Formats: sequence, C-alpha cells, structure tokens
Amino acid sequence: MKHSSISSAQQASVQAVIEIGATGIRMIVVEVSADGQWSVVDRAERALALGRDVFTGGFITRESLLQCLSILNRYREVLDSWAIPDDQVTVVATSALREARNRDSVLDRVAVKTGFSVRVIDGIEENRLMYLVVDHAMRQAPGKPVKANSIIIDVGGGSTEIMLLQKGRMVAAHSFRMGTVIMEQQMKAMRGSVQDLRRYLAEYIRTTAEALNNELKLGCVKQLIAIGSDTRLVARSIGTQVTDLLSEVDRDSFIAFVDRVFSFSIEEIMHHFLISYAEAETLTSGLLCYRYFLEQTGAEKVLVPYLSIREGVIISKLAGPDHLVREEFYNQVIASAMNIGKRYHFDEDHARYVTRISLKLFDSLEGEHGLGRHARLLLETAGILHDIGAFIRPADHHLHSQYIVANSDIFGLNKDDTNILGNVVRYHRAERPSQAHQEYASLPRSERTIVLKLSALLRIADALDRGHSQHIQDFDIELSRDTVFLRSKGTHDITLERIALEEKADMFEDIFGYKLIML
Repeated sequence: MKHSSISSAQQASVQAVIEIGATGIRMIVVEVSADGQWSVVDRAERALALGRDVFTGGFITRESLLQCLSILNRYREVLDSWAIPDDQVTVVATSALREARNRDSVLDRVAVKTGFSVRVIDGIEENRLMYLVVDHAMRQAPGKPVKANSIIIDVGGGSTEIMLLQKGRMVAAHSFRMGTVIMEQQMKAMRGSVQDLRRYLAEYIRTTAEALNNELKLGCVKQLIAIGSDTRLVARSIGTQVTDLLSEVDRDSFIAFVDRVFSFSIEEIMHHFLISYAEAETLTSGLLCYRYFLEQTGAEKVLVPYLSIREGVIISKLAGPDHLVREEFYNQVIASAMNIGKRYHFDEDHARYVTRISLKLFDSLEGEHGLGRHARLLLETAGILHDIGAFIRPADHHLHSQYIVANSDIFGLNKDDTNILGNVVRYHRAERPSQAHQEYASLPRSERTIVLKLSALLRIADALDRGHSQHIQDFDIELSRDTVFLRSKGTHDITLERIALEEKADMFEDIFGYKLIML
C-alpha cells in the first residue's frame, strides 16, 4: 500500500521505526521513493509486558530487560538485512519506559547492548503523532470528515490520549494516566470482578467527560476517531472500508460488538480473533473505554485509521518544514493555546496584539536572532499565554503564567518546548533570566539562548501595549549601524508606551547589541 508523504523532496530510501510500548515492542520498515511516496515493506511485533512491571512495581525487572534486549537485537538483525543505517532508524518508547524509576539505566543498557538510541516521548508528543496519523488517513476520505466536531482517542497500555477538535480546529489535548494494563492491575489488586471493572470504567469516563465538556460539548461531537490495535480489530470484524487507510463502524454496531466481546472468556477471545493471551487479556477493558467514551458523545459513527504511532513517526520525519501540512499543524498548536487562554479568561485583544507585534519583530529581525520556524511558533504561543497567570493573581502573574504553562497540555508541544515556553512567559516583565532560577538554569545552553532572544522580543511587544489599549496599530522597523528605530504610524499619544519601552528594552539591547528608540 502506497502512501503519499508530506514532502516530495526525499530521496529513495528505507526507514524504520521501533516502538517500545507497555505491552510489546513493534517495528515497521517503510520504503520511501524519490517521488515522496512511502509504503510499509516489513512489520514485526513481539509481546513484552513492560507495563505490568512498571505499573505494579515501579521499575522494569531484570527478566523483562533481558527480553527487551533480545527482541531489539532480533530487530537489529532484520534491519541489517535491509541495510538500513542507524540514522534512518527511529526508536521511541511510550508510557511504560517513561514512568519506570530505572529508566536511565534501562536506556543505557539498550544503547550498550543493541546500539539503539531510544527517545522517550511524553503524552502530548503522542498526541501530536496521533494527529498526524489521523490527518494522513482522513485526507482522502469523502465528505471532509476532518472538518467535523471530533474526539480522537487512543487507549494504550499505560495512558489514554485524547484530542478534541471543533470544526477541525484543536480545542484541547490531554494525556490521562489510564490504560488497559493499569486497569488490569488495579482490578487484580482490588480482587474485583469484570462487573467491578465495568462500573469503575463507566464512572471514571463519566467524570472525565464532565471535564472535557467544559472545553467542547461532547453532545455536539459528530464522530469518534479511535486509534489502536483494539479498534482496528473491531474495524476488520464489522467495519465498512472508507479508504485503504480508514474504516467506519456505526454507533450501535460498535456498542453491540463490545458487549458481545465482554461476554467472552479470555480463551474464547484468543480463539475467536486469533490473538495472543496478552492481547486478549486487555482487549475487553480497552474496548469498554472506547464504548463508554462513545456513549458520552453525540457521535453516530466510529472512524478507525489503519495506522499507528509508528506511521506517525514516519510522517513526522518526512514532513518538510515549509509544507502546507506542517503549517496546518502549527495552526492546531495555536488553536490549542488560544483555548487554554480562554479557559483562564485572558485579555484576548491584548494577547492577540502582543502576539502580532512579537511576530513582526521576529520576522523583521530574522538576520539578527538566527532562529527558525519552531522558535517562531514558541514565540507565538508565548504571546498568547504570557498573561494567563493574572487569573490566579495579577501582582505576580508572570510566575503564575509560567506555572500554568508548565502544567498544561498544549497540543503539539513536548516537555522541552513547554520548559522553554514557561521561561519565556516568566521573563516578559521586569524580571530577567538568572542562574539562580532553577527552571532557567536547568535548561541546556542552546535552549537558554532561545529563552533570552524570545523573551527580549516579547518584552518589547508587551511594552508597546502597556495600557492594553492597542494604540500603536502599526509601525515601521529601521535598522541602522547600532540602533533599531520603531516608527509608529498614527497620531495617538504614545507617551505611556515609550516609557514602558525604556523600562523593558534593556534586555533586547544587551542581547542583540542595538539601541532601541521609539519615534
């Protein structure tokens, strides 16, 4: 099956992705042609209960580590047979390794014994990969289903990832510590019955849905997009093929199917669906999660992409930086940030103004800061969120803004991004970065440099709207040998903004080496 990649500038090559998950280790090998098409040419999957180790004891056992190394070395042999160089192999790990107390030592053993460098991704990064998969699978579907109100759900072994889209725009993204392996272990610890599991899940999802309703009325959701091997099993059993990459199941049929599976024993599930014991053991709880979420929505159908997080990694790797799809993804990040701002009752006019001015400064001074498109996205997000801490306390709102950013799920931004972003919003006021500030000092030097440059630009933009009145609608920027002149347009009195600029320009002048003058 051929897939259109996001960039056509790729040379013909073979790429591989290995995912170390809570219930197994899975690999795909794809061939990327010179015209930008890619297709899966090999797959492998081996069961390994890392999640059971971590979610009960908190760490990966020696026995599981040895199994993990054995599986990865087998995959290494497969990759060698394809002659795939290491720089074309991506190894990612999700919730189990993410939460393991001995994560660092396990990653070290994997590197030493297999040669693989593993990237542990957080829940929001999983959300980003989910979105890429959904966008890719639905792009060819008739009726533009991607523009409908949707809830995207992936119930994994150790976490559940959820995204809410209103008319195709991101409203919220969340990662919940609720997965099939965790539920299985909790039921065993409580010695609960299958009916207890059903009641527990129904109550948990009802409570979760109440919180999600504050961000998007679930009754207005028209489709539930379900990612994961459990729902692919449903789609293969009773689904209607929409495209090569997408199936759909109507609401009543999905619910009836889950109820039928719930009546099976584990042995019957294994026999009926030809799956392993480990897969059969968690199938019921996974499908119940999707069912209960479906019942909380107004969705009449469940859409199931025949893609996984591994294909998401491939799509992400092949994404060209200037492609329209990448820009659409950035728009979704901004939509998510805007909804966080609204949740904390931000001054939207001021936030939009500061964001616009920040980006104008960034674009005009491109040759001075030397930062790329991703840094521009972080500055845009910081402009939106820089004042949200005022919801807690206006006096110290820069500190509260940093706290909210650090503890919010912003779609498309990983933990490193939010660490940078939190520091940028902190330093938009009088306070300057200091090695005495732990959140700043703990960043790598390259990221501290980004914080300094973006904070300096954000401070200037914020100063130009000191009174939150947006007096200076536009201005010209002129660079001389040692001075940046801002020439305001219009006839408004800008005394207040000029005073604010004198107070906050020092950081810009120190970092960029230009005197800043408002005319």
